Amino acid sequence: MKICVIGAGAIGGLLAAKLAKSGEEVSVVARGAHLAAIRAEGLRLIEEGEEYCARIAASDRLADLGPQDLLILGMKAHQVAAVVRDLPVAMGPETAVLTAQNGIPWWYFFKHGGAYEGTRLESVDPGGVVADHLPVDRVLASVVYPAAEIERPGVIRHIEGNRFTLAELDGAKSGRVTRVSEAFTRAGFKSPVSADIRGEIWTKLWGNLSFNPISALTHATLEDICKYPLTRELAAEMMTEAQKVGEALGVRFRVSLEKRIAGAEAVGAHKTSMLQDIEGGRAIEADALIGSVIELGRVVAVPTPRLEAIYALVKLLSGTLSRANGRLAITRT
Repeated sequence: MKICVIGAGAIGGLLAAKLAKSGEEVSVVARGAHLAAIRAEGLRLIEEGEEYCARIAASDRLADLGPQDLLILGMKAHQVAAVVRDLPVAMGPETAVLTAQNGIPWWYFFKHGGAYEGTRLESVDPGGVVADHLPVDRVLASVVYPAAEIERPGVIRHIEGNRFTLAELDGAKSGRVTRVSEAFTRAGFKSPVSADIRGEIWTKLWGNLSFNPISALTHATLEDICKYPLTRELAAEMMTEAQKVGEALGVRFRVSLEKRIAGAEAVGAHKTSMLQDIEGGRAIEADALIGSVIELGRVVAVPTPRLEAIYALVKLLSGTLSRANGRLAITRT
């Protein structure tokens, strides 16, 4: 399968390296020092104490890489609109586009089949740019579970996890999603095809919408947040609000709130992706992880006061750092 990963950061780079290692024809779209390192020395993956180097085509222009069977959007949700106009140059008649973003996706109400079919979410697709330029029939969905990081330009370190759930938006088990699942499985991932991808999105989001912003504001790890009674209680209150929104949309939460918190605590002293972005001076996923749930709450008339308060704080923090072109991290004295 000819696969291009657009946005070969931590997760995109992990996918690209492992798919290339398993024999797929992989290319990546990257930028800056990361791109230069991949071109010069290959894309390196450190995993379970071993290092693998994938010699793959890399460019900052999708047009350089030719038509693809599968395009994987590996960037964060707020970065998707910037690339969708470029996708047609790499599309053939059967090209699928796999979305690999955290949070509520822009396509949530497309092929939904419910009362809100076709409703566009401004929080994750401002102005409808993505929906207007990416045909929904091309889209495959995923829920991303692995944790990885860019150790240095051109080098990805796989921290833990190997599950990538895949799906058609309408829950069908099509030939194309089956082929992608098989390719991911050959690459070493657990990659089941889900008939209820939205339910699984909510299960993962349930923790991300609470632990990510709390960690960004406090610089605490998952373990710290869960063991400190006041932040554990705050996370539970935010999750309760979100659960009421999800249930109003017909979502079934298959694990208890306490079990979900216990699972986060068991991860240990791990910095969330939002905290890593604050420390690295990068834009954060506040809209996909929190703003979208607040917007959905308004759609179904469910109040979300705690989510709104935390959202306001992380958006202000993100804006402050952006204006200063700065980052915020705790250092030893």
